[in-house]
Amino acid sequence: MLYTIKKIGLMAVTATVMVVGGTAVSAAAGDSAYDLKKNEWPHAGPFGTFDKAALQRGLQVYKEVCSSCHSLKMVAFRNLTDLGYSVDEVKAFAAEYEFPAGLDDEGEVKYRKGLPQDYFPSPFGSEEEARESNNGALPPDFSLLGKSREHLSMFTPWNSIYGEDYIVGILTTYHEEAPHGVEMAEGMYFNEAFSGNQIAMAPPLFDELVEYADGTEATKEQMAKDVATFMYWAAEPKMEERKKMGLKVIIYMTLLTILLYFVNKRVWKRVKKGEDLV
Repeated sequence: MLYTIKKIGLMAVTATVMVVGGTAVSAAAGDSAYDLKKNEWPHAGPFGTFDKAALQRGLQVYKEVCSSCHSLKMVAFRNLTDLGYSVDEVKAFAAEYEFPAGLDDEGEVKYRKGLPQDYFPSPFGSEEEARESNNGALPPDFSLLGKSREHLSMFTPWNSIYGEDYIVGILTTYHEEAPHGVEMAEGMYFNEAFSGNQIAMAPPLFDELVEYADGTEATKEQMAKDVATFMYWAAEPKMEERKKMGLKVIIYMTLLTILLYFVNKRVWKRVKKGEDLV
């Protein structure tokens, strides 16, 4: 009888965890009926590392496609060395941008070339300008967006949603026309993964929209995965260092635990024999 009660209780807990996990995944997917596709990410997991080639391609997609609307205000050019670029390459990249440098003798704003210590500039001068250019919507900053939709479930890891999966879903599930019976607001686009399925951003990616420097075929899906990887790096650029430090801490704590076990065993062995510990 007791075994039956325990079994029923365990089944109830399992069912609850699965329901809660499924609900959280649905929320992470933006409260949409669309089921986000789970992708394999090299940087996922406790030992994952960033794919440097994917990061560089993602930066290229951001620069050539996304940067016209989305800022990256928390990332400095000098951070791009983490992507595998040399210091000289970073300097050349930064020099492609211009920044205000005070006023000249005639009272006009003068500009200077970007430096590695500068941060990516915003494409708009103000929030009002940004909204006016995007059908009233404010394009989000890309600095932390890669982790804003992340849901990692301890009890249902098969249902875990990564922020990259959500980004890929957004970028690849536009419909040319809304499904029958769905009334779209003016200037909005139907997107399966977006909350409410109506999004102000026009479809940003098309096959062969960019020409990758490394020769990779620039399909819509490939570009979506690359820019999602880049956005995740932007949100957590020290991820690899954190994982390495975590591994060292685990090894240290394991060795310390073993040492303390034998010390404890030796001390209590003497206590049990009635020996003087001093």
